[in-house]
Formats: sequence, structure tokens, C-alpha cells
Amino acid sequence: MQNRVPGLAVVAALTSVFAVAQTAEVKTAEQVYKNIVELKGIPAEQVQPTMQFIAASLGVQCNFCHVRDKDELDDKKPKKDARKMIAMTMAINKGHFEGNLQVTCFTCHQGSTRAVGIPPVLETDAPPRGERGAGDAAPAGGAPGGGRGPQGPTPDQIIEKYVTALGGADALKKVTSRVMIGKIQTRGQESPIELLTKAPNKRISINKTQNGESITAFDGKVGWLGNTGRPAREMGTIESDAAGLDAEMHLALRLKEIFRQFRPGRPEKIGDTDVVVLNAQRPNLPPVRLYFDAKTGLLVRMVRLANTAVGRNPTQIDYADYREVDGVKMPFRWTLSRPNGRFTIQLSEVKQNVPVEDSRFTKPSGN
Repeated sequence: MQNRVPGLAVVAALTSVFAVAQTAEVKTAEQVYKNIVELKGIPAEQVQPTMQFIAASLGVQCNFCHVRDKDELDDKKPKKDARKMIAMTMAINKGHFEGNLQVTCFTCHQGSTRAVGIPPVLETDAPPRGERGAGDAAPAGGAPGGGRGPQGPTPDQIIEKYVTALGGADALKKVTSRVMIGKIQTRGQESPIELLTKAPNKRISINKTQNGESITAFDGKVGWLGNTGRPAREMGTIESDAAGLDAEMHLALRLKEIFRQFRPGRPEKIGDTDVVVLNAQRPNLPPVRLYFDAKTGLLVRMVRLANTAVGRNPTQIDYADYREVDGVKMPFRWTLSRPNGRFTIQLSEVKQNVPVEDSRFTKPSGN
């Protein structure tokens, strides 16, 4: 096995991302990081998400493989083993799945440092998954389902119901800016947060902590991050794409523009709520799953995926506490969950159509 990812063109799901690395503007992993072996050729901005995927798949932290502050060292055996496993999974996918990332670290490890090779015993009286009837709903967050049933709504009907549930297209179009005040809760701690959005797709959130401000922003074209005392940095391609989706002020009205294709999924449940599912697809990007309350039509969950060299990192956003503001409904609470952490934002105050200068969303000059 050569010391590189076996054939970038082989990994079909990553082709569009990796192709960017061949341009002069984007550096490859080995151009930025020391001692890159199995991940040569991928964009440098993919290294950290790839490491996050591996850590989440094994349920470990960075220091499981790396020597703190000396990432280039090969002193730890798990780091050498990880390289072998990367080469193995790439070879399996190349040889048996036409280069698609079907087998990943999580396929075998499932949150454990040792590969899981023995099926778990039943711990409840519920029937095993394989014994569910044809009409049983798949678990929330499960694999995408097939087409809609004979009585299932079409994608157009689902989207139309969503727009109506929010207040209707005319009411949504009247909202051109929004200033939101609330709290962000993470790991048992709470701090103030302010969010500003401006149509069509500008957004900035300012989290005020004891150490200063933490900023996440999208200026309409690219995303950037800032922290008190540190230079602001522009987001990588995948981060920026996610930030841009979050910044869509009139998402309900723009779904058919953003996504080229929709495929209904199986009916599911989120808690006690029956939901209908749309698998939304953009060219050369992973699908986005949208979950709508079957009764109200409101969006209750979005699951998006981010490509890495060894698998896809999921981000799940749950929307709740919908309230009407100036004739338009919006969630006052949303929870963002990733394999390595989660946080909840709870709004207390929302003002719409207040003046917001475009400069608020611009990355500070000189940084």
C-alpha cells in the first residue's frame, strides 16, 4: 500500500471536494502539516474534520493517538494503527464498493477503541429491528427510506405546507432582518448570545463569555470565525457551506432553489411527534435530511453531512418552541448536535425589520 489515500478519484463522494485541492488556491494536507502519511493529497482543511470523525468513531480524544503539542511525532502505537486502518478501509471501499465510503472507522468501532465484533444481546422486550412489520416506522435518524407510500405527501406538498405553517410566502417576504437575544447552553453552562440575520443570507452570532466574545458569521458569500484576542479566520469550504445554509433567512421559500432534487423518506417519529422526511440533494454534496411535523408542517429537525477523507461527520439541528412574531412563526429554541459536542440556543427576545448594517457581517479587516 502506498503512503497516500488510494486514488482520490476512487472516492466518489469526495471527488468534488478533493478536486479543489488541485488548484493553486488550496494547499494539500502535506503542504501544511508535518508527517502526513495516509492522507496525502486531500485539502489541508479536511485534516481536522477527518481527525474529528476518527475520534468520534472510537470514542476518544486527540491525545489517544497524538503526543500533546507534538502532533508530528509517531511515538504512540494507536497512531500507527490508525494509519493501517485508514489504508485498510480505503482498500475495502476501492475493491468492493467502487470507491464509495461504505466502510468507515465507525462501521466496526461504533464508539469503542476496539472493533465491535459481537452482536449485542437484547435488553428490552421490544422486537428486534429485523422483526419490525412493514408498517413500522424506522428509528429517527436512521438510513434514508424509499419513495413515498400511496398516501404519502409529495415534496411539493410538504414544502408548501411548511411555508403555510410559517405564515405564508407574503408574510415571510416582508421580514428582511432579525435581531435575536437569548442564552446559549453547553455542558451545563449558560452565557448570553446575540444573533443578527439579514435577507437573503447574512448572519452573525456573538456569544459573550467570561473570556470575551466568540463569533460565527456568514457575510453572504463566505463564513468566518472570531474570538477576542485572536485574529478572525475565514472558514474552510465545508464549514462555510454549513454556515451559509444556516444563514438562509427565507429557507422555506428557497428550498427549491438551494436543492435540485427531493426524495421522500420513510415516515418516522421524533419523540412522540410523527414526522415526514425529505432527503434533499445538491450537486456533488452529501444529502441533507429535513424532518417536518406531520401535523403542523413545521421543520423540527435538519441533519446535514460533511465529507471527510474517511467518512461523513453528521450535524443535527432540532428546532422547537415555535412562536409567532409579526405574523411569522420561528423557532425560539434550537439544539445543534455533533459527535463531539452539542449546544442549545434559547431566545428570549426577537425584533424584526430593524436596521442592520451590512458591515456587521464583514470579517474584520487586517485579520
